[in-house]
Amino acid sequence: MASSVWSGYLTFGLISMPVRLFSGARGNHVSFHMLHRPDHTRIKQQLWCPHDETVVERSEIVKGYEYRKGEYVIIEPDEIKKIEPKTAKAMEILEFVKASEVDPIYFESSYFLVPEEAGRRPYALLCQALEETDYVAIAKLTMHNREYTVFLRPYHGGMMLHTMYYRDEVRQLDGFGRPEVELKDAEVKVAHQLIEALADKFDPEKYHDTFEENLKMLIKARLEGREVTEVEKPKKLAPVVDLMAALKESLAQLPKKPPQPAIEAQKKSEVHILKPAKASRRKQA
Repeated sequence: MASSVWSGYLTFGLISMPVRLFSGARGNHVSFHMLHRPDHTRIKQQLWCPHDETVVERSEIVKGYEYRKGEYVIIEPDEIKKIEPKTAKAMEILEFVKASEVDPIYFESSYFLVPEEAGRRPYALLCQALEETDYVAIAKLTMHNREYTVFLRPYHGGMMLHTMYYRDEVRQLDGFGRPEVELKDAEVKVAHQLIEALADKFDPEKYHDTFEENLKMLIKARLEGREVTEVEKPKKLAPVVDLMAALKESLAQLPKKPPQPAIEAQKKSEVHILKPAKASRRKQA
């Protein structure tokens, strides 16, 4: 198993369970190194002190907070450890909320929450209780020199933990929102039809990074000494003048979806149930 990024206790009322956190998601991208063009030597990044005009070793680096322009107060690692809150080793559940009430804009990073051997039973109990009540837990956790509000939810039989942005970290944008324009009922109706025509079940396997794939093909072509094939560029789009016409044309270009078997079966079942009821009423009359 991969190395954990945090270990401690998850507390739930008077119940506590030892747990570990493991990274739940990370980017997977082609990476490039910076090279010196004339000789293709890899460039090294160094820490430079302009005052002493010398390269500085990492062991000589300290943390400093700028309290006034050009003036700093030095903070040592041991001093930071002294002020770590209890959430550095104990993650306490503060409350339970409905998952639908938490706006996804607050989600930051994802982690697998895994119990230690001694915490398996209370962990399983909390998982089942969350699944059956449709609630999620809000807790506090300190790691990487920061205290997070975290969101715990059931996931594939276990629990996922998501660190969350605080309210003052979510930005506001002046003028953001739905434009105040008058929409016709017919336009809204066709927009609904277009959404239904494109609707499907969420399947992450369907989505991939086209640019990442093109980069890999580019690297392969260069290694094999082949010319790079340019991908087709999108045509320049003109602003929509007739919204209704554009909606109808978009709908017309979509392939027709086959009828949903479950829906068709339900309709037939409903007809089958209603017929005997009508016949029964006639007999009684």
